[in-house]
Amino acid sequence: TRCAQHAWPHITVCICVLRRCSLGHVRNLHGSDTTSLPGFENLTMGYNKYLRPYFGGEPVEIAMSLDIASISSISESDMDYTATIYLRQRWTDPRLVFHGNKSFTLDARLVELLWVPDTYIVESKRSFLHDVTVGNRLIRLFSNGTILYALRITTTVACNMDLSKYPMDTQTCRLQLESWGYDENDVIFTWLRGNDSVHGIEKLRLSQYTVERYYTLVSKTQQETGSYPRLILQFELRRNVLYFILETYVPSTLLVMLSWVSFWITLDSVPARTCIGVTTVLSMTTLMIGSRSSLSKTNCFIKAIDVYLGICFSFIFGALVEYAVAHYSSSQKCAAKAPQEGAANELTKEMEEVNITNIFNSSITSYKRKISFTSIEISSDNVNCSGLTMKTHEKIKHVLRNKMHRIIGYFTIQNPSNVDHYSKLLFPLFFMLVNVFYWAYYLYF
Repeated sequence: TRCAQHAWPHITVCICVLRRCSLGHVRNLHGSDTTSLPGFENLTMGYNKYLRPYFGGEPVEIAMSLDIASISSISESDMDYTATIYLRQRWTDPRLVFHGNKSFTLDARLVELLWVPDTYIVESKRSFLHDVTVGNRLIRLFSNGTILYALRITTTVACNMDLSKYPMDTQTCRLQLESWGYDENDVIFTWLRGNDSVHGIEKLRLSQYTVERYYTLVSKTQQETGSYPRLILQFELRRNVLYFILETYVPSTLLVMLSWVSFWITLDSVPARTCIGVTTVLSMTTLMIGSRSSLSKTNCFIKAIDVYLGICFSFIFGALVEYAVAHYSSSQKCAAKAPQEGAANELTKEMEEVNITNIFNSSITSYKRKISFTSIEISSDNVNCSGLTMKTHEKIKHVLRNKMHRIIGYFTIQNPSNVDHYSKLLFPLFFMLVNVFYWAYYLYF
């Protein structure tokens, strides 16, 4: 038979098994033999689970330790991580002291009869206690009144991330434990063994991250209702960039190099050069859209990968524009060359028709004009220079027109084939320089 008597605040737990006991014999009110834990009769002497140990006196010191079983997911879009932890709390309750030097593991359901701390996880979005096959809780009682209370919890905790250097970023996340209702006058939180109070985190194998380092902190948070103790586990996660190099950086770099192939194709091959330019632009656009699909909720950030893809897109688009400029200059030069050749042919024909008589007559006429000009006496009273002067606004127009022609002539491409020749050198050179500055900035600054 099994019997239990509950009379608050007095509790009696007794078990009768065929009148045999393994730990001791206690006779109840009816005179039957029952078994009970040695010294557990203290639970029947004024224990009140609603009052903390040392009630009205010194605060209770609660020492904690953690085992990180797993970190299943780290979400950049939701800025949180999900972890399964084993939380162990130790404190001393002098009301539960019993004789001997043994410790006893009690049924987890007895936790309802004991006082336990009101610890909660700060910044937790969702949490639950595992309950298969029973609630994953442990209560262990030591003879000096020390209680070990262990829980298996899965929680999703917020983690503020700075994604400006994604995917070469290092994120710092926290797991914070705090008392909900007891302030520092009632409860003191401490780590059981400092940094050694946390286990399992150094053995984690994550898909995208590597745990760089972790450390524990003891802090207090000031709120309107008082100052509350808080324990902090802070760990740094460095993202593994190799996946993104193979998935994004290498393909985008190869697309840029593919766009340079058009520089070695002649200007007359319009379909070939146009096909290469358009294809690389479209492929780069698809790659940029794919890189953003996994981080759809963080598009407000200008990330390092967005900067690199933008640089690659600019070089690819520049190669396409380079061909358009070279082809347009070539066509304009051919169009201007045709009238000049026609005018030269007509001038040659006219020169062939000129005879010696015309040349002789023109020479005599010019000689007579020179003689008549020397015979004229120049006088300041007779010469009228009004017709020889030029107006001011006409001079300004003439000067501006000459400068515009010089500027246009300076930027006019005299030989369109030189555009491809210079592009073969300048495009790779500038791309290498940009890569040096890019990787130096995001890796070392």
